[in-house]
Amino acid sequence: MNMEYRVRLEKLKQILGEGNAVFFGGAGVSTESGIPDFRSTDGLYNQRYAYPPEQMVSHTFFYRNTEEFYRFYKEKMLFPNAEPNACHLALSKLEEEGLLRAVVTQNIDGLHQKAGSKSVYELHGSVWRNFCTKCQKKHSMYEVMESDGIPYCTCGGLIKPDVVLYEEALDDNVVMGAIRAIANANTLIVGGTSLVVYPAAGLLRYFHGKHLVVINRTPTTADAHADLLFTEDIGRVFADVLKL
Repeated sequence: MNMEYRVRLEKLKQILGEGNAVFFGGAGVSTESGIPDFRSTDGLYNQRYAYPPEQMVSHTFFYRNTEEFYRFYKEKMLFPNAEPNACHLALSKLEEEGLLRAVVTQNIDGLHQKAGSKSVYELHGSVWRNFCTKCQKKHSMYEVMESDGIPYCTCGGLIKPDVVLYEEALDDNVVMGAIRAIANANTLIVGGTSLVVYPAAGLLRYFHGKHLVVINRTPTTADAHADLLFTEDIGRVFADVLKL
């Protein structure tokens, strides 16, 4: 461990020690768990599918091309065996110690909860929750995965994942909870996101606290305002800071 990196880690540990921190994360948090970053695809999906991924996970496509939606969704967006990595586990531990107030995530994989985090705002929903569009009955991810083609409820209604598709609005209650957490935080840690997905990335404007920390492999729009910046792997940073 080089000295400059250690100095930044010690500063992060000091900041975390002040408590009342909120973590805002994106796809980069889960890549170390083997879940690919959806937005970094380089055309691989297009070689196998007749439509671009962004179109296939839209509200319009879901209802107009439901069978093709589910073919893509089941193959490329469901990772039931993925396990939390060092970042997820560290955030859970920090919450347990009373230092982390909440996790605000753009991810839909449920790994924060699997790691033990309790206060999690899932801006884009979760693949673990599904519901019937006709009777509203809840269905598990496994029911969706094991269905032959399009999953249907026992009432005959179409089952839809409880995820926010393109063209759909974020859940107001989730957004308001996330805003309150960010607005009241002493420290905001932004990790695993380049802050290019809106409206989620726009929530950062509600932060008026003391410390802004950014942990991301590539540049973000928040870098210039950060008190502390890490370009190392996010799992490594959290694992190392807990060892200090």
